[in-house]
This record gives sequence, structure tokens and C-alpha cells, in this order.
Amino acid sequence: MEQNYKSGFVTICGRTNVGKSTLLNLLVGEKIAAIADKVQTTRTQIKGIVNRENCQIVFIDTPGIHKPKAKLNENMIELSWDAIKNSDIVLFLIEATSEDIGRGDTKILEKIKEWNKKCILIINKIDLINKEQLAKLINLYKDEYDFKSIIPISATKEKYKKVILDEIEKNLELGPMYYDKDEYTDQTLRQLIEETIREKALKLLRDEVPHGIYVEVQKMKMKKTLKEEKFYDIEAIIYCLKESHKGIIIGKSGTMLKKIGTFARKDLEKNLDMKINLKTWVKVKEDWINNEKIIKTFTNEE
Repeated sequence: MEQNYKSGFVTICGRTNVGKSTLLNLLVGEKIAAIADKVQTTRTQIKGIVNRENCQIVFIDTPGIHKPKAKLNENMIELSWDAIKNSDIVLFLIEATSEDIGRGDTKILEKIKEWNKKCILIINKIDLINKEQLAKLINLYKDEYDFKSIIPISATKEKYKKVILDEIEKNLELGPMYYDKDEYTDQTLRQLIEETIREKALKLLRDEVPHGIYVEVQKMKMKKTLKEEKFYDIEAIIYCLKESHKGIIIGKSGTMLKKIGTFARKDLEKNLDMKINLKTWVKVKEDWINNEKIIKTFTNEE
């Protein structure tokens, strides 16, 4: 390994629904984090790995900072604080449409200040404002903290990827390669499948069902067709909080569940470059969001 090799852990943090997962997927170049315009889409610390010529950047996408209403929410916020505290660099993501520093952003800033973290401020969704509004927002935050840099972006546009990665690499210290060069996430295949199904459910269900759903893969086996072509045979359960939610997820004559399964299958086939046979069921598990055993499966705790 080169003597000037750099590496480090970079936490992407911010309020809910500011585009953290979209940014992670852009920077890594692979779809590893669920994206939906919903509060609390990300429930775990999802790692995305970027390997450059003389640098390895390990990104951590955290749950958005929000007011906790259940044990699950409390756990998600603790994950975010831990990630910020233990990271080498923080990417603090805010919305360009903000006119002031709100309560959630203030709380994040307080933690960054408390732990004296190297921080790059990312202003997302700049396509929604004019130059005067952007300049005002930059000046507002400049007075709050000594950011390593402030980068205005639109997280859906590829052209911002190199700018952010270059700035991160510039601020990293010398360090080892933590993961093999061909790895881009520490998520297991099972977790990726569960995240994909949950993302499609969140997008398709909109506001009819709250975030009281989680997905569990029951069976995952590689098989071969009669023509010796490999495919994954997958069975998964979508759990929800109420019987009324179950009916909405299934839909009339099973149409909604079929749509969720079809969208998830197409996404997985594209990402895994393999045919998928996906079967999904819906079950009710009341008050699971306060169940410690289930919540630990989202935090990788034993």
C-alpha cells in the first residue's frame, strides 16, 4: 500500500427527508440505501464504501434526526449521535429551502460543536431556490461553525459527486484500507433485499400506512432453471402494526402487494444481475416498534 494512502469514516447526517440516502447512493455509485420521500426511511447505520486511487472512504448513512415517539425512534436517534461522535468527518446535509436554522439542525450543530468534528456542510436541493437565497443561507451557517467547506448541490445530479469526494479526501488522515477494493457496502444480501422491498412499500403506499412496517426475508436460496440458468428464490414477510394496515398493503384483490413485489423484483434483478423469484406475505405484529428484540435487528446488536 502507498505511504500516502488515506482512509476514514464519514457520517452523513441531517434531519429527516433532506436527501441523505440519495446522496449516499450518488457517492457510492450503487443503490444501497432505501430512498423514499418519507420520514424515517433509514433505520440503521448503512455503510457505503468508495475506493479511489489513494483513498478509501467509508460512508455511514444515519437515520434522520426527529422527535422520538416510540422505542424504535429513540434507538434510531442514538444511532445517529454515535455515528457523528465516532466519525472522522461529518457531512452535515441541510435543505436549501431553509430560511433559518431550525430546531433539528440546531441540535445537530450542537453535537458537532460538542465533539469538535471536522465538518463539511452540504446544502441540498439548490434547484429549488435562487442565488440570493443560497448566499443568505451560506452566510447564516458560516457564522455558526468553522466548516471545512460549504458545498451547494442537488443530490440527484452526478456532476456533484467528484466535488464532494475530492473535498473529503483532502480532509482525511493517512490510514489503512478497511475493506477490500471490490466491496461497496457492508450490508448482507438479505439486508439489501429487505431494504429494497421496504422502499417500494413506502413509495407505493404513500400516506395510507405510517412507518410501522418492516420486512423479514424468510427464505433465500439460489436455484437453477431447466436451462441451468441461476436465479434466487426469495420469500419475505412484510410486518405491519394493525389489521387495517394489512388490508391496505395487500390492496383490492392483492393488487398493491403484487405491485410492491413486482417493483422490488425488478430493482433486485437490476442490482444483482440475476433473475429473481420473489414471494411476499403480509402479517400483523402489534406494537413491534417498542419490541427490543425486533429493534435490535435494525441496529446490528446481539
